Amino acid sequence: QVQLVESGGGLVQAGGSLRLSCAASGGTFSSYVMGWFRQAPGKEREFAAAITQNFGSTYYADSVKGRFIISRDNAKNTVYLQMNSLKPEDTAVYYCAARVDGWSTRKDDMNYWGKGTLVTVSS
Repeated sequence: QVQLVESGGGLVQAGGSLRLSCAASGGTFSSYVMGWFRQAPGKEREFAAAITQNFGSTYYADSVKGRFIISRDNAKNTVYLQMNSLKPEDTAVYYCAARVDGWSTRKDDMNYWGKGTLVTVSS
């Protein structure tokens, strides 16, 4: 069973930066597509960023493109989300997710989820 544990959330002022981490255990991390999703209060969970298994190709939602950077370290079984130029509308619980087989950015296609880490951006 794959376990994902997020860390790095917190309170930051608008314009600031945070780096989230997601540590994976119990599976073959290097073979998984990894993604970050977020859920703001009263809203549905939405896709933020994803990265492929080996060559590390990345894909971003339009709302975070140019500000967020997803990366992975397969030796450490960890995926990161560097968040820059944060805005109040980025406030959400951020979830790490893993997909075992094939590429997808749809939340319904993810096989494993972490419990999330809260990011609050003050204006």
